[in-house]
Amino acid sequence: MISRFTHQGLTWIDLESPTREELLTTSEENNLHPVVSTELLAPSERAKVDLYSNSIYLILHFPITDKSTGHVTEVEVDFVLLKDKLITTHYELIEPLHEFAKQFEVGQYLERGQSEIHAGYLFFFAVRELYKHTLYIVESVGKQIRDIEHHIFAGDEAEMVAQISKANRALIDIKQSLRYHKETLRSLSQACKQLYGEQFGYYVSAIEGEYERVEQAAEEHRQTIRDLRETNDSLLSSKTNSTIRRLTAINVILFPLGFISWVFAMHSKYLSLDDPRMLAAVFAGMALIVIVSTVYFRSKKWL
Repeated sequence: MISRFTHQGLTWIDLESPTREELLTTSEENNLHPVVSTELLAPSERAKVDLYSNSIYLILHFPITDKSTGHVTEVEVDFVLLKDKLITTHYELIEPLHEFAKQFEVGQYLERGQSEIHAGYLFFFAVRELYKHTLYIVESVGKQIRDIEHHIFAGDEAEMVAQISKANRALIDIKQSLRYHKETLRSLSQACKQLYGEQFGYYVSAIEGEYERVEQAAEEHRQTIRDLRETNDSLLSSKTNSTIRRLTAINVILFPLGFISWVFAMHSKYLSLDDPRMLAAVFAGMALIVIVSTVYFRSKKWL
């Protein structure tokens, strides 16, 4: 599907899950380099920046939340930056681009009185929306982490094991999606300066700042989740050890009682409980066993 938006002489062409014919037609209409036309036909695993005589071809991946599963997944967005046109290609609905289209249609962008208007500004605002959405996803995970912390110290350590793993998985997926952004944006800065001039370097630096903000927030949450995992494991281990100690103490208490019952149930010509001395010897032996067991368990810190 092809969507076209025009404002102040600039055109944004957004291709969502385009057909081969739509891609080829768009490439011909905008005189795209043959290499760009070919690469637009299939998704790419890596981010990249290519500079051509009249355009910049950029591939970035962003995290989004899959509404059906709730998991964070990775989506690719291809950008072709021309002098007065921006072309974006993606293979699924991307909410921040959809919202950007609504705002672009009503003219909420490009009202800053720049001396020269070009498609680089369109790219700047579009990418900023994508990073804002990424930060929203990161902060959503942060909210989950705060809930996990509350439940851990409320005594729900066992239930939080799965929740910690879920939050950690989301942070790993976000990091995986953004893994090439730093180097790619650095290369993009040089390409944009050649296509749009040195003055546009400020906007590329602002884009890098948006990325750094997202990366810093994600790293803080990764550190927090690591600390919470260690704390949760320690509390869970302590609770387990406490339970084992209680069970051991109960066994220590019940064992002599059971042993006494067994002794009095015995019938042997070698043991006569009618003899007071024999009875005293039996009880002395049981008391010795209890004392030795107690000393041993305390030495092992089981009691």
